[in-house]
Amino acid sequence: MQKILSLALAAILFLSACTEKDKEPLLTPGAIPSITSPSGGTSYVLTESTASDIFATFSWTAADFGYKAGVNYTLELDKAGNNFADPITVGSVSALGLSNLTQEKINELLIVGKDLLGGEEANIDFRVVAKISSDATLPTLISQPVTLKITPYPIIIEYKFLHVPGSYQNWNPADSSTVVYSVRGDEKYEGYIYISIPDAKYKYTQGPTWAVNWGDNGNDGTLDSPNGADIPLTDAGLYKLNVDKNALTHTNAKTDWGVIGSATAGGWDSDQNLTYDAATNTLKVTLDLIVGEIKFRANDAWDLNFGDNDANKKLEYGGANIVISEAGNYTIELNLGGAVYTYKITRN
Repeated sequence: MQKILSLALAAILFLSACTEKDKEPLLTPGAIPSITSPSGGTSYVLTESTASDIFATFSWTAADFGYKAGVNYTLELDKAGNNFADPITVGSVSALGLSNLTQEKINELLIVGKDLLGGEEANIDFRVVAKISSDATLPTLISQPVTLKITPYPIIIEYKFLHVPGSYQNWNPADSSTVVYSVRGDEKYEGYIYISIPDAKYKYTQGPTWAVNWGDNGNDGTLDSPNGADIPLTDAGLYKLNVDKNALTHTNAKTDWGVIGSATAGGWDSDQNLTYDAATNTLKVTLDLIVGEIKFRANDAWDLNFGDNDANKKLEYGGANIVISEAGNYTIELNLGGAVYTYKITRN
């Protein structure tokens, strides 16, 4: 009897499951959305004075999922050629377009989200992703990308930072030019500061006063507060300073920078030295280059080197080689004075 009841119950559950499944809509996706405006290849120059103006009105055709349902459309952007490996959401709507996108919003997405430089044109892909719900198991319909040429304007990004007062700058904690930055906001700070005198000493402060400060009792790499001992340095030069406020540790390392690569006279075997320019707080060299590649490296070694992964004039540790496409005499400038490290290569 118990076996008969169990079989009956299983049959009821099976029929119920089949009935519920039969009620689900049959998904037979048809037409994918297609961006109709703006047209691919259109150029836009964004400016701070027109930041509140509408960037562009995006319009697209409807997605067809094979039955009537509410569709959500998400407009995304990424650098052209990146195949949307790292897309940024511009906006999500249930309508067939977005018309409230200001230049300021697009500019911020490009400068902060995509690490672009202000004043330099970039090719940016836009696409529309259509979904009938947030359920990831349901299909999505994705438009073909439209590529726009956009020149963003520079903006100031507010990074967290620590001041670095010392004998090299008259012990002034309010000097905003001698700071180290936490680019990710994770209490890990880094900066390159030129120490103009030998036998200098320095400390770290939270803000432009001495109210909260750190030194290093014993010079053992551990930060001590309040009023820890001054941190000593021996030689003048450009120092890489790192602080981890989570662990209360710090390091300093003197760096001498050069250019190396197949485009230089020394090839990949020897550096062409850069010279610090106090007037611009940059490192510079003027030299002849041939067609090839270069990188920046410190102390004639590969432990500390910079390349450019995105060819956007922003540097990454261990980044890709920088291409020199035309032979000639060039002035090369390395700027390690801010939160984001950059370079310029100018043909004379």
